[in-house]
Amino acid sequence: MTLPAEETFGFQAEAAQILDLMANSLYSDKEIFLRELISNASDAIDRFRIERFTHPESAGTEPEDEPRIRVAFDKDARTITIADDGIGMSRDEVIGNIGTIARSGTAEFLRARSGDARGDTALIGQFGVGFYSAFIVADRVTLTTRRAGLPAAEGVRWSSEGKGEYTLEAVERAERGTTIVLHLREGEDELLNEHRLRSVIKRYSDHIGRPILLGGDDTPVNQATALWARPKSELTDKDYDDFYRQLTNDFSGPLAHVHAKVEGRYEYTLLLYVPSQAPYDLWLPQSLQGVRLHVQRVFILEDADRLMPRYLRFVRGVVDSADLPLNVSREILQGGQAMDHIRSSAVKKVLRLLKDMAEGEPEKYATFWTEFGATLKEGIPDDPAHRDDIARLLRFTSTERTGVSLADYASRMKDGQDKIYYLLAPGLSDAASSPHLEAFRAKDIEVLLLDDAVDNFVVTALPHFEGKRLQSVAQGPPDFGDMEDTADKDAAEQDDAGCADLVGRLKEHLDGRAFDVRVTTRLTTSPACIVADEADTEFALVQRMRGSGLPNQPILEINPRHPLIERLNAGQDDPRLADWAHVLFDQAVLTCGARIEEPAAFVTRLNTLLVSLTSDTPGR
Repeated sequence: MTLPAEETFGFQAEAAQILDLMANSLYSDKEIFLRELISNASDAIDRFRIERFTHPESAGTEPEDEPRIRVAFDKDARTITIADDGIGMSRDEVIGNIGTIARSGTAEFLRARSGDARGDTALIGQFGVGFYSAFIVADRVTLTTRRAGLPAAEGVRWSSEGKGEYTLEAVERAERGTTIVLHLREGEDELLNEHRLRSVIKRYSDHIGRPILLGGDDTPVNQATALWARPKSELTDKDYDDFYRQLTNDFSGPLAHVHAKVEGRYEYTLLLYVPSQAPYDLWLPQSLQGVRLHVQRVFILEDADRLMPRYLRFVRGVVDSADLPLNVSREILQGGQAMDHIRSSAVKKVLRLLKDMAEGEPEKYATFWTEFGATLKEGIPDDPAHRDDIARLLRFTSTERTGVSLADYASRMKDGQDKIYYLLAPGLSDAASSPHLEAFRAKDIEVLLLDDAVDNFVVTALPHFEGKRLQSVAQGPPDFGDMEDTADKDAAEQDDAGCADLVGRLKEHLDGRAFDVRVTTRLTTSPACIVADEADTEFALVQRMRGSGLPNQPILEINPRHPLIERLNAGQDDPRLADWAHVLFDQAVLTCGARIEEPAAFVTRLNTLLVSLTSDTPGR
């Protein structure tokens, strides 16, 4: 195959923006360029080893010596060189992988920038733009590479000054892999120092699982040992934190970790972290960041769905198996018994870690819940096998306090209370002002206020907790169980009888709008409210599914002791009763956070009634 002579190409628009950012922004941690290039070199070595096992025909017949990453500097030429014997790149791969940078990550990186130098530095590795961090310290970069399996004549040299274009030319390269030469900017000569480069490598890349050689020295600068394979007794908290930062490029550090070696039917080691803050892509369905799978220390894949369920997609770390074959495919991984066992064990260990944090370090757990609580809730409907364990980890805001667990709530239940009461609403302010809470406040009964979209599915999948039923205060007739005494029941019966005729008239006027009208004991200060029929789908879920925001069978409940209801009950022959019925219904719709179907008609009726009341005022 004959490759074209030297050609010049222009970067895509977003790539040019990244180049300008790297070249002209003053970052607080300039040395991260070395971390990124070493990380890329390590990934290239891993990719070659995988290629040899999965597609030996394309990897070629070149022998695999002990893989190494070499870093060198030349004071006279003012250059730093990073070389690896990884998989290398073909001409098309150079154009695709470097000329366009990370096609999906570039735009996300630009959108995520805050303008803060240290914060933006931390983002570089997360969005796949690490290679271009070289332009933080270099005004020209030359990359020479050949992909494994291609002949020596198909080597490629890429060169750019980071000003909107790059050149490609064919070169002879006997060995596979990639060599990157950075021609330093003026003022960056401090990097041309063995002690400085050694300290940077130790700081950022000590845990890279490949030997990193500096200059002509054959002794690795880094430990070149997978941290997770080392005994826990040899490791400090700093070791764990440093490895987490190197693994995730998250400078904020982890919240907690679990490190375990499992022996038995399957043998594997896991090192899993709970981050201290949510990653930018936590809610992006296409995100593949998660736990890295290694087989005998060889990186295989990184995908949250295979090693962790979606509700634990925030977990980062490594699982290293000694049993899985090195040529294992993604399809085999997804269905294999060994993978199912590893996944189940990893989930149990993470949930145990969270349980220990909740019991022993409640303040730290509160931080976790703020960042990942809504994500963890997804496990209630999605993971029946661990539902009880997850339920104990849930935290809510109630009418009395924040950070309430279901066990906490149960421990404070009133004498005679046999249900855990909750209210679903679009927001906490809507829930706190809901008329559905009036009678519960009057009886000093705590109610959980649920405002996450996933809460609908949580209460549907979790009908009971430790033998106590979860009951919505906005669904079905109010039921206070043994907390309602005989006097309360007698008063309710009298109210039903006393308002029977009014209820019948309101039903006639609201035919087609209200499924039913009834007297209620759940209200103390409001004249009316909308509730869902007990057999209907949960009210708040229907609110989100229907345009009107009303349940399929909306029921209007009236408060017989409210002055407005008393007046209507005493004057049922009022020709304006139909207007009053519709205004009551629309007001109740508004207070439950739903949408009035005919707002103009509501305003017209309300104004008409206000004018009539003014006309009826004595002295007019």
